[in-house]
This record gives sequence, C-alpha cells and structure tokens, in this order.
Amino acid sequence: MNTPTELLYTESHEWARIEGDSATVGITDHAQHQLGDVVFVQLPKVGATVAAKASVAVVESVKAASDIYAPLSGEITEINSSLESDTAQINQDPYGKGWMFKIRLSDSSQTASLKSASDYSALTS
Repeated sequence: MNTPTELLYTESHEWARIEGDSATVGITDHAQHQLGDVVFVQLPKVGATVAAKASVAVVESVKAASDIYAPLSGEITEINSSLESDTAQINQDPYGKGWMFKIRLSDSSQTASLKSASDYSALTS
C-alpha cells in the first residue's frame, strides 16, 4: 500500500496533510482498497465546526457505507466538490485528486495524536 511519509494518519484510516494552520483530509490507500469502488460521497458543509474523531462525511462503495472522521478539530473551509460527480478519484488518487475536505485547525497541538507513516503502516500490515 502507498503511505506517503509527509502525511499524518488516524487509526480510522484518514490522512491529513498539515499546511500552516490547516489540514487537507482524505482516506488512505488502504481504506479505499478495503472499500472497493467508491460510488457515492457525502461531504461536510463548508463553515461547519468539527471535533476530532467526530463523523463528518460518508463514503459508500460497492461493499459498504463508511463514516469518515475528522482527524483534527476545527472549521471546514473547503470541500472537494468534484468528488460528487467523479467519486472514482478517491480510488484512483486517494492522496491527490481524491482529497475530501480542508479544516482550519482550532488546536494544532492535536497533530501530536496522529500517526506517522511508519506507525500507520505497522497498523495496517
């Protein structure tokens, strides 16, 4: 599985790319492989305040529906609206075009609770 070293990870299979006081979030390569072909995504609303580990989105695949959890607390500042018409991006490029939403962090110290790529790889192997 592809696990980029510059990202941080959750045990529930979300990734976060930290850039200043914001994070771009999506699901991991491992998660999209487990789900199979993604057929629907329900993204959070821009402006919503979210808490770390709270369910904020839903992904449906040919196998199951799965909640997506916020890896960090903050405000949703952007969603990847292209996923609504092209969910295949999640399977094809989970760390690039398949990103789901961006959060302006309310507490950047929460990043310490996320896993490194090597810790996440150990969890999924």
